[in-house]
Amino acid sequence: MERKRLLSGMQPTGTGALHLGNLEGALRNWVRLQDQYEMYCCIVDWHALTTRFADTQGLADASRQVAIDYIAAGLDPSKCAIFLQSHVKEHAELHLLLSMITPLGWLERVPTFKEKRENLGLNEEQVSYGLLGYPVLQAADILAYRAHVVPVGRDQAAHLELTREIARRFNRLYGEVFPEPQALISDETAVVPGLDGRKMSKSYDNAIFLADDADTVARKINSAFTTPTKIRRTDPGVPESCVVCQLRRIYDPEGYRVSWEEDRRGERGCVQNKRELIEILNAALEPIRARRRELLADRQGLERILTQGAERARAAAADTLAVVRATMGLR
Repeated sequence: MERKRLLSGMQPTGTGALHLGNLEGALRNWVRLQDQYEMYCCIVDWHALTTRFADTQGLADASRQVAIDYIAAGLDPSKCAIFLQSHVKEHAELHLLLSMITPLGWLERVPTFKEKRENLGLNEEQVSYGLLGYPVLQAADILAYRAHVVPVGRDQAAHLELTREIARRFNRLYGEVFPEPQALISDETAVVPGLDGRKMSKSYDNAIFLADDADTVARKINSAFTTPTKIRRTDPGVPESCVVCQLRRIYDPEGYRVSWEEDRRGERGCVQNKRELIEILNAALEPIRARRRELLADRQGLERILTQGAERARAAAADTLAVVRATMGLR
């Protein structure tokens, strides 16, 4: 039986390095899904240009860092196509065609457009057409593969609705071409707290990266936010409000309850909690680090993976575009 198609992707922000939030919030789930779907894993470098158009110097390397972390986390290039968005030109053509049928009002109402504009403090001259049209390019990324599902977090499911609306409008105007992609929400993903207690994010400078070595992990954990009322070892802790305890729950699901109860009773201190978490985290990250080292030592091998992934993706996207052109009368 033919497997359903799945499209997933991440943007190469900053240096491209992915962190524990990316790992637990998305990547581990993708690794599970690669055996169930015909899977396309994209590094969406064109999307990065919507906000870093004046700073493209390190974009190519950042994109490859994302690819390295994809593979090091367990994505298998023999099971899923791993590729750069800019290496599959069909995304751009479909974006153009979909932009012709997407009402401006739909884009202006997208919450993420307003949020990005406000968060980045952009004035009228700094808001680009690309930023406004970001959701149309996102729709093209998905619909180019006629993807049936897109893995998203529970708080991101609404972002997929515009893609579904664009697919419906195209199908209504020209004929049934695109399936309406469904949000694939997993209960096994985790929201990872950053070192300061906020959600882990590069922009908050509170992240532990998959590329961090053992000493860096130790330094970061030793600086992590803990329960402010627990001053002495014997003071009762509140593990629910302690970053160190929350991280242990994610990375020690079998044993964290004992440490939490000891913490509540004042039978262990923050130093012990941090020391044990450092050991647990480094043990969890070492296989990923080892795979990263292999990939970094064979850059030609990495380029082959990306080239082969783009070829597989382009074949699927080209089939879609042939149908789209014919359906729209572009012969």
